[in-house]
Amino acid sequence: MTPGLTSHRPSLRVERELQRAGHRLVGGMDEVGRGALAGPVSVGVVVIDEECRSAPVGVKDSKLLSHQVRERLVPRIQRWATAYAVGHASPSEIDRYGIMVALRFAGTRALAALPVIPDLILLDGNYDWLTDPGRVGLFGLLEGPAADPVAPWVPVRTMIKADLFCSSVAAASVLAKVERDAMMVALAAEVPGYAWELNKGYSAPEHFAALESHGPTVHHRRSWRLPGVRGTAEVGRLRVAGIGFPENAVMHDGSVRTEPGGEQCEAVNERGSR
Repeated sequence: MTPGLTSHRPSLRVERELQRAGHRLVGGMDEVGRGALAGPVSVGVVVIDEECRSAPVGVKDSKLLSHQVRERLVPRIQRWATAYAVGHASPSEIDRYGIMVALRFAGTRALAALPVIPDLILLDGNYDWLTDPGRVGLFGLLEGPAADPVAPWVPVRTMIKADLFCSSVAAASVLAKVERDAMMVALAAEVPGYAWELNKGYSAPEHFAALESHGPTVHHRRSWRLPGVRGTAEVGRLRVAGIGFPENAVMHDGSVRTEPGGEQCEAVNERGSR
């Protein structure tokens, strides 16, 4: 991480600039779980209006906070925000459609769960994985494998390190991280042996050892080259109408690099990961 950024305190400066430009409801959005080996990829969104004051003290990128602090911040963020939601995409969707389309599923589901329609989404990173290029300007849901509720198309502004500089994006990352972690702890009780209550589905020695001994579960991303699993089967990914991403897209969010087709090239353990 760039020196000095870990101590940077997010603010609403960018959000206020966007509001002065006419975007009254600004939704900060961020994802967690992109680099995990098991479990969903999750996307949080936090909407603020002009009446929202500074974010609760302590809100920053979820990677920089302990799990205890993140959990204490959740009710404060929920009281502070105009609206908030978290959406998820399953491992089977990641396997079938690729990680970038799965991110779009999760982000669209988060938008659909909001009680308001943001005027603009402020998205962490330098690539707009939320906008479906086949449906720009049209209202209606990205056609996924399930009957999802309708979510409108919302314009997107990307910003590198938005989770470090923008309070709404940092808050979204906290909500998504806490909700996804809770899901993984619950799954650990159902599927013991992989220590998901500790590693939350990310790379970790005990996770590798379990994969070597027991193989992948239905909660693993089987299309990825899972550590300790020889001959992991490649699951065919579908390219459906209106769903896609650039074949030459190469992303890096500090924890995982995604190559063409959404294939994972590196993963990190749960500490400091998304």
